[in-house]
Amino acid sequence: MQHGKYRFIVGFLSAPLAIYILFVIWPFIQSIYYSFTDWSGLSPEFKMVGFANFTRMLDDEVFWKSFQHSVMFVVLLPLVTLTLALFFAFMLNVGGRRKKNAAIAGVRGSAFYKVVYFFPQVLSIAIVALLFQFAYNPNSGALNSALKAVGLDNVQPNWLGDPDLALWCVFAVLVWCTVGFFVVLFSAGMASIPKDYYEAALLDGANRITTFFKITLPLLWDTVQSGWAYMGILALGAESFAVVQIMTVGPNGGGPDYSTTVLPLYVYQKAFRDGQAAYATTIGVALLIVTLLFVAVVMRLGRRERLEY
Repeated sequence: MQHGKYRFIVGFLSAPLAIYILFVIWPFIQSIYYSFTDWSGLSPEFKMVGFANFTRMLDDEVFWKSFQHSVMFVVLLPLVTLTLALFFAFMLNVGGRRKKNAAIAGVRGSAFYKVVYFFPQVLSIAIVALLFQFAYNPNSGALNSALKAVGLDNVQPNWLGDPDLALWCVFAVLVWCTVGFFVVLFSAGMASIPKDYYEAALLDGANRITTFFKITLPLLWDTVQSGWAYMGILALGAESFAVVQIMTVGPNGGGPDYSTTVLPLYVYQKAFRDGQAAYATTIGVALLIVTLLFVAVVMRLGRRERLEY
């Protein structure tokens, strides 16, 4: 059985590994290389400029605004999204009235609610952004129309045009379109927890809040930790870029006074709008470092003894 084992393993791993190196690792290496040049992205000619792009980045006010917004997303978006998802999932699976011969029970119609929560995942992020762009319209949008309908005619915010509100409007959209996925994910994890644990805890006098923090959350911790890392990468990646690019207004993009500009959007603007590909890759390198640091912190702080059942 051991004969030719390593040739078999190498034969199956070589092709996927080669593809991964070619399409994932190599572009990262190229980006780091181009960050030390003055490449425009169009011309085949460029020269090395050393750390000039990094020095420029550190003096770039828009970069620091983008960095601040991305850090805010990466800290708050997972916290809010996962907290809401855990609450909704727990209510759907454990929050119902107790039935005969059952220590815990989900709410009536929980399967339907899960479909409703998951529905935003079916929609393209571009469609979601467009729908909310119309909803936030200060003149004919659904939000201001609702405020008028309840007699708040004097409260008509310019949602996406106000530098103090625009980023939070984008934040709300990202929460809305991602929380449903984690509701379904956490519901599946909770459904697999043996009911005997809950029965024993309830017999000892524990309430639902206690069972959540002492049973549900510890047994779901691996899933929560993975979800936290995934949400952070999403907040620093294409999801935040698409919503900000489509929804926000302003002559320079990224909202009024760059109030909603995030690092992925700034990379895109510098590369494709301004023809500064080398500087864009420099910002991309900074984005890569932030992402790796975030994942490392989440994995380190979230490390705990593995519980099995």
